[in-house]
Amino acid sequence: MAGAATTLVTVLVLLPPSETKTSPDAGAPVDLASLSHPELAETRRRVGDALARTSGTKRALETLDVGLSLAAEVARNTTLWENPTAPAARVYTGVLYDAARMSEWDDAMLEASRDRVRIVSALWGAVSPADRIPAYRLSMGSLPRLGSLAALWKPRLDDPLTELADGRVVVDGRSATYAAAWSPAGVPWVSVKVMRELDGKRAVVSHMAKHTRGLLAAHLAGLATPPETPDEAADAARGLVGDSLVDLSLTSGRGNRYELTLVIAG
Repeated sequence: MAGAATTLVTVLVLLPPSETKTSPDAGAPVDLASLSHPELAETRRRVGDALARTSGTKRALETLDVGLSLAAEVARNTTLWENPTAPAARVYTGVLYDAARMSEWDDAMLEASRDRVRIVSALWGAVSPADRIPAYRLSMGSLPRLGSLAALWKPRLDDPLTELADGRVVVDGRSATYAAAWSPAGVPWVSVKVMRELDGKRAVVSHMAKHTRGLLAAHLAGLATPPETPDEAADAARGLVGDSLVDLSLTSGRGNRYELTLVIAG
């Protein structure tokens, strides 16, 4: 994928992590100080330590709310701080990330993503696709002694992400679970809703919603001239899906809220 040709950063794209991840074969362990927003290092260490400790208990699968088929991934959590790392763009997989072809992003695209994209994570708080992380298994639920992870991260993410979002339009592709960890304030906040139209009827479909959000994220991350307003974000989305995009609408809500609805052919 071609890299961005400019350092303009007038859009901020928010994404959820992927439950499925590719474990790097090689690479130095994670360096918390080198990740985006190094001021979050202490909390990242607390959450990571709690995850490693929990993953080594007899009730680890139950506590982390996963099935027996994921036992190996949970066991991998116990060596979190020693495991090899790779850019988050290559660690996170799944429908959204595959649609964005993020594992194929070149160095220029990854560099642009440091400013334009944040992945909101139960473990890291917020990272860019360029940040080097290990594979892990943790959803935005709760951990013993820490409680709700969204509640833990919310006050800690407020300052760094509010500063990063200042003066931009925020395009939000997160699910409600991850949106609970931080809400933009004082800037236009565009949530992305995807619907499928089939035989004249429209419905929300999870798989295609993730796919379309992934396409949109890659499109916005690589634009030479990124959008500066909600209307410009909607205009950028119009040419995104080609003939399969049958309708698009942008509605404004309370305060700084907007909703971009993309309707794709069934």
